[in-house]
Amino acid sequence: MAFDYINALLKKEVTRTPIWVMRQAGRYLPEYRATRKKAGDFLTLCKSSDLACEVTLQPLERFDLDAAILFSDILTIPDAMGLGLHFVEGEGPKFSHPLSSLSEINQLTKPDVSKDLSYVSEAVSVIKKNLKGRVPLIGFSGSPWTLATYMVEGGSSKTFSKVKGLMYENPKHMHQLLDVLADTIIDYLNSQIEAGADSVMIFDTWGGLLNKASYENFSLMYMSKIVAGINRNPEGKTIPVTLFTKGGSAWLEQIAATGCDAVGIDWTVEIGEAERRIGSKVALQGNLDPSVLYASAEVIKSEAHKILDQFQGSTGHVFNLGHGITPDVNPESMKALVDAVHSYSK
Repeated sequence: MAFDYINALLKKEVTRTPIWVMRQAGRYLPEYRATRKKAGDFLTLCKSSDLACEVTLQPLERFDLDAAILFSDILTIPDAMGLGLHFVEGEGPKFSHPLSSLSEINQLTKPDVSKDLSYVSEAVSVIKKNLKGRVPLIGFSGSPWTLATYMVEGGSSKTFSKVKGLMYENPKHMHQLLDVLADTIIDYLNSQIEAGADSVMIFDTWGGLLNKASYENFSLMYMSKIVAGINRNPEGKTIPVTLFTKGGSAWLEQIAATGCDAVGIDWTVEIGEAERRIGSKVALQGNLDPSVLYASAEVIKSEAHKILDQFQGSTGHVFNLGHGITPDVNPESMKALVDAVHSYSK
């Protein structure tokens, strides 16, 4: 079955510009909040294949989206490494055992994805079965650099002083950590593909913190390694790979040169400029400012049209927000966006 989302990533012909939204299964939906309450806590929700399937499908029941994305969390890998992931209300993710010494990095080993993260591939299988071919399913992982920031900082951070301090003071240990993470992510994404994921995406949420040299050495190099290690042609099928660095507009050319199929962009670069710079090499995903969804339906429509007008190609564009949808957005605003993109781009 030909899907506009997959075709756009591969720069093939589409019937309209496809759209999906980062965090489309999430707290802005009352049905998601009800399912999470039923689960008891966020990690239980992630680790139950049936509940993960339920929330993955919820936005598809409301909106005419062109793809589903696996409901999970980027921090499943460090959790499988024994760092003790938990979530604190109002503060986000925390690790009971962050990497606070060089010896702890030395002792870190690659988990067995088939055992320690089997609940993720099980969720992919259950979701694929329940999708029944409606839309393709996106699998994903955080980037090695982004995962490392949480593992070293012990959670979210405003200064990132610990992880950047490690990077500058002990680059050998930083590379050691990133290498283990990259190898694990290759196994992790390949297990999702084996379970039925139709495309995969790598979220480099904190790559934009770095200067050019650090970004190339500590973030992009490891994403390139992952792209090379992904099984992109299982049984004759093509699995497109999308890389997204939040705040990465200065390095679009370098990201496009990794061999990925598509580059996600945030709202700090115009999509027309991104297309001129790398649109001949890769597809583009993006890039409406999520805050536009707080405006009226007419403004949402107008801003969506501006992005669609800037993109000059006949294919190679997947419409998305420049980052995740925020929890207090009205679901009707999401519907206005999806309808505006489809009706204008048909």
